Amino acid sequence: MTDEDVIVRRARAEDMPGLVASSAGLFAEDGGTRDATINVDWPREHGAESFAAALADPARLVLVVDHGGQVVGHLMGSVAGPTDKRLVTSATLISMYVRPAHRRARAGARLVAEFLAWAKGSGAEQAEVTAYAANADAIRFYERSGFGPQLLTLRRIL
Repeated sequence: MTDEDVIVRRARAEDMPGLVASSAGLFAEDGGTRDATINVDWPREHGAESFAAALADPARLVLVVDHGGQVVGHLMGSVAGPTDKRLVTSATLISMYVRPAHRRARAGARLVAEFLAWAKGSGAEQAEVTAYAANADAIRFYERSGFGPQLLTLRRIL
C-alpha cells in the first residue's frame, strides 16, 4: 500500500459507521489494553452522538482516512481559548486511530499534518495530545510529529 492509496479528508455524515468502527478500534487496542477503567463499548454506545456533535461544531475537526471508500482511520480535534486560565488559543488532538494494515501508508502523519494546519489556521498557538505512558509507539510517533512532554499524570488505584 502506498501514500496514494489512502485519502485524508474531512469526515461527512455518511462516514458515521466507519468513524464509530475506527473509534472502537482505538478503544480496544489502546485504552482497552492499558486502562482497566475504560469502557471499551463507549464508541458503540455513544460514538455516533459524539461524532455528530463534532461534525456540527466549527471549533472541532473530524478527519477520516479513506481507502477505496472505506474509513480505515480517523482524527478528532478541537480548538479553544484563550481563557483567564490558559492565555493562548490551544488545539487538542482528542483521538486518532489508523487500522494497523494502513499505518505504513503514512496515514497517521498525514492526519497530524492536517490537524496542525487546521489548528494554526484556527488561531491556535499550541497543540497538545495525550498518550498512555505505556504506549511507547504512540509517544515516539507524536514526538516525530514535533510534540514534546509537558505534563505527567500520576494515578493511584484506591
